[in-house]
Amino acid sequence: MFNAITHSQIYVLDQDTALDFYVGTLGLEVGADVDMGFMRWLTVNVPGHPDRQILLEKPGPPAMSEETAEQVRELVTKGATGGSLIFSTDDCRKTYETLRARGVEFTEEPTERPYGIDCGLRDPFGNSIRFTQPKV
Repeated sequence: MFNAITHSQIYVLDQDTALDFYVGTLGLEVGADVDMGFMRWLTVNVPGHPDRQILLEKPGPPAMSEETAEQVRELVTKGATGGSLIFSTDDCRKTYETLRARGVEFTEEPTERPYGIDCGLRDPFGNSIRFTQPKV
């Protein structure tokens, strides 16, 4: 049976903007950036961890019709696609301050939880992102 999750996917409205945000601002690295003709296969991952990649997919053909793609784009801008990313960090407050200094707007400041400290933000398209400093 299965032995790993290798890729997850979120929708983005512009892959160049997504690349700038996820790599330039959040500090992830490019896993793949391939023009497949019918789509651009663009993935990012936590530096040094290419075994788990995030596909930054632009809604549209071949996966869906243009009509459906327009509906998905509307949902993305509302933050209503249901996609979210959760990262871990060794120091939630320090990561928060670093990203805030880079201009990231947060939906929730670092907060103590039963499982550790976490906070929330949205990417430029509305996707939910959280990062957590787990309790040790």
